[in-house]
Amino acid sequence: MTLTVFDKIISDRGSRYAVSGGPAATRAEVAALLAELRQNKRFAKATHNTWAAILSGEGVRDDDGESGAAQIIQQMLERAGLTDHVVIVTRWYGGKHLGGDRFRHVVDAVRHYLAQIGR
Repeated sequence: MTLTVFDKIISDRGSRYAVSGGPAATRAEVAALLAELRQNKRFAKATHNTWAAILSGEGVRDDDGESGAAQIIQQMLERAGLTDHVVIVTRWYGGKHLGGDRFRHVVDAVRHYLAQIGR
């Protein structure tokens, strides 16, 4: 399995975002990619590692405390037709609430990832 990471892609009011992902056909492969990401201490200490995947037609996701964000990732994967793949949006909280802008940043991060992998 290969994890692709795009770090420091968005910064807003102290919060910073990264996006990662890779092929994953099972929940075990998703867990392995998340474990690989968290081996990097910086990502392990992130406020949120929100993720979603479409595995053989079944959507699986985890908000990791960023309520509603994983659903956005899942919807974007469905629209892009990207299956058996996990996308993880990482946020380091900067001390100021972003309100609805946090969802815009999740969308922008996923768009960045999809563009980089040619989707």
